[in-house]
Parts: sequence; C-alpha cells; structure tokens
Amino acid sequence: MSAVETSATFAAKIPEDQRALVAIDLGAESCRVSLLRWLGERAQIQLVHRFANHADEREDGLRWDLQFLLDGLDAGLRKCAEIATEGIRSIAVDGWAVDYVRLDEAGAVIADPFCYRDERTVGAEAALHDVIPAERLREITGIQLLRINTVYQLFAETRETKHNLWLNLPEYVLYWLGGRAVSERTNATHTQMVGLDGAWSSEIFAAMGHSVEEAAPIVEPGTDVGQLKGELAALPAFAKTRLIAPACHDTASAIAAIADAGDDWAYISSGTWSLVGTVLMTAVNTAAARAENFTNLGGVDGTICFHKNVNGMWMLRQCMEEWAEGGTKLELSELIAAAAKFGPREYVLDVDDAELLLQGHMLERINAQLRRRGLQELGVEGKDAAEVASFLFYSLAARYAVVLRKVAEITGKQLRRLYMMGGGSQNEFLNRLTAEATGLEVRRAGTECSTVGNFAVQLATLERKDGDTETRPTCVWAGRLADAQQI
Repeated sequence: MSAVETSATFAAKIPEDQRALVAIDLGAESCRVSLLRWLGERAQIQLVHRFANHADEREDGLRWDLQFLLDGLDAGLRKCAEIATEGIRSIAVDGWAVDYVRLDEAGAVIADPFCYRDERTVGAEAALHDVIPAERLREITGIQLLRINTVYQLFAETRETKHNLWLNLPEYVLYWLGGRAVSERTNATHTQMVGLDGAWSSEIFAAMGHSVEEAAPIVEPGTDVGQLKGELAALPAFAKTRLIAPACHDTASAIAAIADAGDDWAYISSGTWSLVGTVLMTAVNTAAARAENFTNLGGVDGTICFHKNVNGMWMLRQCMEEWAEGGTKLELSELIAAAAKFGPREYVLDVDDAELLLQGHMLERINAQLRRRGLQELGVEGKDAAEVASFLFYSLAARYAVVLRKVAEITGKQLRRLYMMGGGSQNEFLNRLTAEATGLEVRRAGTECSTVGNFAVQLATLERKDGDTETRPTCVWAGRLADAQQI
C-alpha cells in the first residue's frame, strides 16, 4: 500500500472534530509552530517548535533568509505530525505584515525578501509622494503613513521584477504548502494599496507604475485556500489537511484572541512594535484620525483594528545587543527587575523619532535626540543598562497614554480596560507604568495571543458547513480557548 493510501485510510478512522490543528506564527525575531489538540472538551495548546529569526545585512540590502525560515517550519510541522497521532485537520499561518516574496512565471522565488527596516524605502517614500501625495494615499486607504508599508517597498523595486506576482510572507507560506495564491484582507490592508471600499486601488497601483494584476485576489480571514501538498502530505497525520488563511496579520490575529464582547476596551500589542488602539465596526478616516496618523486595518468578523504604531521593545533589544558586544550580557527579566528600582526623569524620550526605527547604534541614536533637545544624555556602558531600560519604559508608558487619549477622543469611546498582548505583556514594570499613565485597568491577555487568535479563526472556519455564510463570532471561540491547557 502506498504512503498516500496509508494516509487516506488513517484519516478515515478519525472523526474530523477530534483531529488537531496547527498554527504557524512568523515573527521578526522568532517563529513558532504550535499544535492544538482536544482533551475531551478542553483544548490543549502546545508550542512544538520555536526558532530564532533575523534579517541579514547584505551587499544589496537587509534581507530575510527565506530558505532558513521554510526549513524551520518544515521541521516544526514534522514534529507536529509525530505528536498528533489523531491526525491534523488544518494549518493556518499568521505573521508580521508588509514584507513580501516575488515569484517568477513558474511560481519560484526570485530572491530573498527584503526586511521592512531596509533603508531603501527612505528615498522611495519621498519619491512616491511626488507622484501621489501622502494626503491622497491616506484619503484612499485610511491607513497610517509608514515608510515600511508595502507600497513604498514595491515602489523601490527595480524595473526587472516589478511586474511579477508578489505575496506577503504568511500567504506565501500557505502557497508553499500547496494553497492557492491569495492576499488575506488583514494583511492586504497593511500594504496601503487597498481602498476603503475593500478593493485594490487602481489609482495607487497606477501611480506606482505597477499593475493590480500582480497582486493576488483579496480573501477574508478564515478562507480555505486548498489542501496540503508535497512531501509533508505523505505523512499519515497530514492526510486531507486543509490550509486556512486566518487573520494573516499577526496583530489582527492577536486581537482576535481577546474574548471581550464589550465596546469599552483598548489594546496594546507589545513586542518589537507597540500597536496601540481599539476595535471598531467601521473605519474612521476623519481629519483628526489622519492628523494623528491612525490606521484602519482589517480585522476578523468584519471589524477594523484602529490603532497607531508606536516604537516598542525594539529599542531595548538593540541596546542589549550593543551591551553584549561590549561584554555585558543581560537577561531581560533581570534587567526589568533592576530597571524598576529607578524613578522617572523630568523628561521622556520621543520614542517615535524616525532615527530610532533604524538598525544599529541605538544608544547613540537615543543620545543624539537628547542632545538635540538640550537634555542630559544617558550612560552607554553595561553598568548603565538598568537606568537606560527604566528610561525607555517610562517613555513608552507616557507615549501609550497620549495615544490612548487620542483613541478615545477620535472614536468617542469611553475606555475602561486595556489588554496587553505579546511578549511585552510579561513586563510587569511596564504594565504598572502604563496603568498609572493611562488610568485604565490593565489586563494581561497573554504572550501567545497570535497563536490563540489563529486557532480561533481556524475553528470558526471549520465549523462552517458547505453553503453557510454565517458562523459564530471568532471571540466565542477565543473564549473557549481562554482556559486551554498550555504546554
């Protein structure tokens, strides 16, 4: 009997609703492959495989090692197949937004994808605005103006590759696994090339010198994009495994994990970036929203993730790398504990200074800003690490408070609760400072919200019967997974 026949026979013996699910979370610093299994009525979520990720500075720019990424995912999926003897019903992928893979006519990768921090977009941003003004981009899309957005990356491309199909990274991984080429809505909106009408903007593509046809069709979160193919599909556990585009943007996926049906809460997705905002049912692209550069990104169940990018733990990570190079290696948890012993200064850092978004020399970038403002500089030695960290945490909390006041003012919401998500949610010192600065009840939503939201969307999709157009809101499934056993 062939391997495929063995797999098919195996799958036929297991009830569909008892088979496991896999969530892939692509991170700029680490990638995770997780498994959801059922213990009676209770879900069990297991982190099966985690591996570090980083961009490489090369002669032609800052790029991701795509093969390294795919090899790590392949290893994680094989581990899942070994563990989930009941079989795996579906796989879904979320990750950071804006970065993409270009494909040739045969569907092969043309080159490793650029990292959004590559400085080629500095010139591209200004050049594109000469063709289509920034105000018009914002008017069409309702998306905040950020030079990392896909629109600027595509505009920076060379003539030789600019008319080939491109896919954002999570959608590319689904394509690599055997799915059809799609652009999932939560990720598509972050490109800044989707109009408020929900379609690719032909005006923006024309201004860029690109064609709408080079973008894949937009699909909703929870779309089944095909069946797993290739070598992995021959493993018994992967018989008839479906591929699902969840909320492919990891922030939208994380927000989907918040099981709160109220309308008086906000969120901060705290990691490399801090994404600060609230959930709306309709986009808000008023003059005030545009002036404050808030974004209207797609969310699950027809919602809008209304938020603003604020710099995040990126600054501290960059500082820690510098201290390590100087011989002082620090554990983050110990550094946070030491930082809590310092009080606030009379001033805070402008954490959204464009210079602080760039890679390398972070301590000098911070002090350069302080010098420009005529303020006392920070010590840059390893012995100064705790004081620097404390200053950064106070600065972040102060910025969060300003942004959240604007959220309430622009949306008309009376905010009471603030959910902290992501790796930064473990920073109890920053959580306390944020509660003090905002006056909100701070709740820690968890470190793996993207994984939980990914699974919640999968379950909502799998619940849907052929021909159904309605399903239970994703937050219902998120609530069911809130007490999942984490291993």
